[in-house]
Amino acid sequence: MGFDLEALREAVEIHGQVTRVVIAALRGSSPREVGAAMLVWRDGQSGTVGGGTLEYQAAEAARGQTAPRQLSHHALGPDLGQCCGGAVTLLSEVYDAEALAALEGDVIARPTAGGGMPLSVKRLLAQARGQGVPPEPQLIDGWMIEPVHKPARNLWIWGAGHVGRALVDVLSPLPDLAITWVDTGPERFPADIPAGVTAIPAAKPVELVPYAPRDAEHLVLTYSHTLDLELCNRLLGHDFRFAGLIGSATKWARFRSRLKALGHTPGRIGRITCPIGDPSLGKHPQMIAVGVAAQLLRPALTETRKKDLSA
Repeated sequence: MGFDLEALREAVEIHGQVTRVVIAALRGSSPREVGAAMLVWRDGQSGTVGGGTLEYQAAEAARGQTAPRQLSHHALGPDLGQCCGGAVTLLSEVYDAEALAALEGDVIARPTAGGGMPLSVKRLLAQARGQGVPPEPQLIDGWMIEPVHKPARNLWIWGAGHVGRALVDVLSPLPDLAITWVDTGPERFPADIPAGVTAIPAAKPVELVPYAPRDAEHLVLTYSHTLDLELCNRLLGHDFRFAGLIGSATKWARFRSRLKALGHTPGRIGRITCPIGDPSLGKHPQMIAVGVAAQLLRPALTETRKKDLSA
């Protein structure tokens, strides 16, 4: 995780003033990791620092907070009656448009109680710049350090029908996915597009394939088998990290034959996964979406992607 600047910017734009609560440090067992954060405003909140009593009390305190920034320490067992048994330090910061505008750079570094930047923080930031590797979120010598969050994975969803919409509902809250959603016209999309999802209406979706990163992941599930086939054909010529096609074993057998006739080798065709998800869950769009989400997040698939990239 990192500092989700886009989510904070959107929340401030809508609610005016927002308090961001982040786990700055922990000792022992905790329901969430350092860097986990939630946004709190007068009548709502988003994100989570672990739920339960800790989150409830932190949210209530955030709504009444008057100081721009404050640290608080919580023993989860003795103080809050939670079973984790550890202790966490929370940093709560109040943001409005002016405070938000002051944030800059790929790493957000700020003091928790005033004072100049210590040498330890300067070294950490210099090392991150020199190596091009963002630092882990951490509280160090009175300063909170967080890299700006950038999604690690590009997911292209081709099709905005019932299954496409269910997939976006399930996958869009995941912080590491940047979702591009494509269909043939604006009327194919719902009125409200989730944050972090880029909806692109295109009369000829296949013409967008060259614009997809070569390490992107794709889910092909349009209303047209002809369009599905052409997308698979173009993706095989473009490259990808993962490509999944919705359909039955019969559909995939026909597609394999047609893709072979288009000049693709069996080994390359085999990089496309079909069917996708978990057929045992059923054919309801939400069930398909749950199965596909589990497939995308499965560690074994991650290892397969790494092997594909190194081959």
